[in-house]
Amino acid sequence: MKNAQISMEYLVIAGLVFVIAVPLIVIFQTHSGQMNDDIISNQVDQIASKVLDSAEAIYYLGEPSRTTIRVFFPKKIYNISIGDYEITFQVRRQKGVDDVVKLSSVPINGSLPTTSGIHNIIIESRGSYVWVGT
Repeated sequence: MKNAQISMEYLVIAGLVFVIAVPLIVIFQTHSGQMNDDIISNQVDQIASKVLDSAEAIYYLGEPSRTTIRVFFPKKIYNISIGDYEITFQVRRQKGVDDVVKLSSVPINGSLPTTSGIHNIIIESRGSYVWVGT
């Protein structure tokens, strides 16, 4: 009888640990994913700011000014569009696609790849606008 009681107590303790551990793991995974999404969005925001700052400097220097910046693209970039006076990054998040839009004070055009990794981005003045590409 005593062995059965000890076994039952161990099962109750294991059950309580399981009941407490599973929700904690789910909460941790959820917050971890949200933090990862926020970090990627901040990285993309900094990339867009760096590109636009360089584009504005090159535009005001005039043709044939040109520079190359080296940036790291995180994984979840879905699409990049550059046109008129803005650059838009579409980033995949846990709950859908998020747009990171930065406005420029100078006309900007071009295209960038969406693959993750280190990229050398060429920014070149073409007289009436700035071209951005790789």
